[in-house]
Amino acid sequence: MYNGGESFRRCLDSLRQSGRQPDEVIVVADGDTDGSWEVAKAFGAKVFRYDSAGGPARARNRGAAMAQGDILFFIDADVTVGQDTILNVEIAFQKDVNLAALIGSYDDQPGASNFLSQYKNLLHHYTHQVSSEKASTFWGACGAIRAEAFHAVGGFDERYVKPCVEDIELGYRLRRAGYTIRLCKHIQVKHLKCWEPVSLLRAEIFYRALPWAELILSQGQPTNDLNLDRTSRLSVVLSFAALGCLLGGVIEPFLWIVAIAIMLGLLVINQRVYRFFWYKRGPLFALRVIPWHWFYFLYGGAAFAYSFATYRFRQFSTLAD
Repeated sequence: MYNGGESFRRCLDSLRQSGRQPDEVIVVADGDTDGSWEVAKAFGAKVFRYDSAGGPARARNRGAAMAQGDILFFIDADVTVGQDTILNVEIAFQKDVNLAALIGSYDDQPGASNFLSQYKNLLHHYTHQVSSEKASTFWGACGAIRAEAFHAVGGFDERYVKPCVEDIELGYRLRRAGYTIRLCKHIQVKHLKCWEPVSLLRAEIFYRALPWAELILSQGQPTNDLNLDRTSRLSVVLSFAALGCLLGGVIEPFLWIVAIAIMLGLLVINQRVYRFFWYKRGPLFALRVIPWHWFYFLYGGAAFAYSFATYRFRQFSTLAD
């Protein structure tokens, strides 16, 4: 937790109201300056406070080192758990002794009411709900792992000092070590974060897309999982093709017709997600989603292309030296 504010108070309140109480609550204050660590103390949590921020990887590792339980359940300070969330985590591990880790999902009722927050969190919910239960990544906002497996692979990589892909990287190491990770779609938390255009793009590009692309390139081929499914990858290609044809139409107007055809193709292959938004928030909301969704494919694809180019350049430079 770093300067958790009101969202952090709501997070703690949700733990207090949980039907299955956690055996212990550990809060790591990552250099907070707003007194949130005192709120955690008053709540009754075990608290460790760093003097300065060092990132969620270090903070989570510290919390895991303090924990005495067999199952470590990580949540972010800006989410709330449901009445049955903790119980469902416990049941999942009891039913499958071979399960090493699980991840959940955001629910379909995000805390912030503005369009971008509703869009982003609902898209996250949708992506997790339609993905394979066989997961290859971990998720720090709502992820549980057996303490034995966590410590066996060395926990989170503390070289990640910004909140980015430290949880995904942990998942990759777990899978390489032969551990099983499951996406449990019924285990859900509510995300309270309010996204605005600048904060969303900064987080999506610099804290997610760029480091994730770097991780994929260093690890090998991406899996057909979550945001990396084949439909998303094809949508990236089509989005750039449509943009290119729109720009090229200034010189050759026929390309505008090609652009329209490509955009129709984008609508068709992503019809399930647009129907989801229509069902959840109505037709006008679904229409507003489309340009943002296509923009997401553009900046995500651009980030991967940039990472690929710089990664290859570094490889070439190393060989040249």
